[in-house]
Amino acid sequence: MKPRLQEKYEKEVVPLLQEKLGRKNLLSLPRLEKIVLNMGVGEAIKDKKYLDQAVEALTQIAGQRAVVTRARRSVSNFRLRQGMPIGCKVTLRKRRMWEFLDRLISLALPRVRDFRGLNPNAFDGQGNYNLGLAEQLVFPELNPDRFSIPQGLNVTLVISGHSDAESRLMLEALGMPFRR
Repeated sequence: MKPRLQEKYEKEVVPLLQEKLGRKNLLSLPRLEKIVLNMGVGEAIKDKKYLDQAVEALTQIAGQRAVVTRARRSVSNFRLRQGMPIGCKVTLRKRRMWEFLDRLISLALPRVRDFRGLNPNAFDGQGNYNLGLAEQLVFPELNPDRFSIPQGLNVTLVISGHSDAESRLMLEALGMPFRR
């Protein structure tokens, strides 16, 4: 069975995009390619347990094992050496990607404190969208007693569109709550 949001994309969003963009070819329409979840854990330099906790939280959120990211270069002011673990990330594709996006839109974003909508200008010029969450505890999968340290989370939606306007149109049709 297909994820709910993927069915919505295929049945409602694709015809809407074809009509609004005036294209017949389905492959020329913007589509979601992957979602990258990233946590930078600066405290990992001092204590490794922060990184272990972040990896565990990201694994529970994504439903797939998180990969530890390492420093590319040394920065003496931050007491950082090349190769030190400083964060974690997960790349979601296909079914897991659609299920995560559905949970993000319908469960996590409404739980954000003082939420007034996402920034409609957070596109990168190639049609990809970035958003940051101040706390990972907005996801209902996480037990607040287990994850006591609030940790931020970056979400990048990689979209095959050619422009920010096309990607925004697709995300709005999927139900992304942008600010007016």
